[in-house]
Amino acid sequence: MRAVILAAGRGSRLGALTDDGPKGLVSLAGRPLLDWQIAALRAAGIADIALVTGYRAERLLPYDLPCFHNPDWAETNIVASLDRAADWLSRVPCLVSYSDIFYEPAAPAMLRACDAPLAITSGERWRDIWSARFADPLADAETFRVAADGTLADIAGRPASLDEIEGQYMGLLRFEPAGWTAFRAVAEATGPDWRRRLHMTGALRACLDAGGPPVRVLRYRGRWGEVDEPSDLPVYEKEGIGFDWPGGHK
Repeated sequence: MRAVILAAGRGSRLGALTDDGPKGLVSLAGRPLLDWQIAALRAAGIADIALVTGYRAERLLPYDLPCFHNPDWAETNIVASLDRAADWLSRVPCLVSYSDIFYEPAAPAMLRACDAPLAITSGERWRDIWSARFADPLADAETFRVAADGTLADIAGRPASLDEIEGQYMGLLRFEPAGWTAFRAVAEATGPDWRRRLHMTGALRACLDAGGPPVRVLRYRGRWGEVDEPSDLPVYEKEGIGFDWPGGHK
């Protein structure tokens, strides 16, 4: 099992915090977000980790990890960055992590133990997190529903009520080589400009619309969070969210 962290983006909503480096280097509770991800992945037993770089790639050299580079990071979206790691994704099972999130080792451990061709984790405590970040929890949430067989039934819509949200996509995925091949084919079929416009949740929505590949949903009830704006940092630091698992501190 290998892992790929998508660290190509700047994170424009983070403002001056990313003037000198990609968003994965933003500090949370005294450590870069990348440090939290790498520690969680290794604690889950995943030793082979690569980065997809883009903006200020040289700032990630001290991590001394294998890198795939997206030189077009400013004109493309996250699915295009993921495609840069196709050499790994097409050959071995890979866990994929965004670089602007944090989570306990239990989340990647769940994905590592899953044998579905394509799987994601669902943040079951999303409402507590969104209520702390936003005056209205619906302001930044997407529809998310799970079918009776445990596969994804709906994602990436604009919810009219909380009843349409059974969790939230966390930015963690697992691909078997066959799942990656099918996922990429669906992404490519959305149009010739898929690299420029396709976000991950949009690609997962396209998988549903195309009738496959099925997306297995693993319900995760541990601590996690995403950092989109500077105001998110004090929310997580005040609550101490995600910082007390073994290996979570230097």
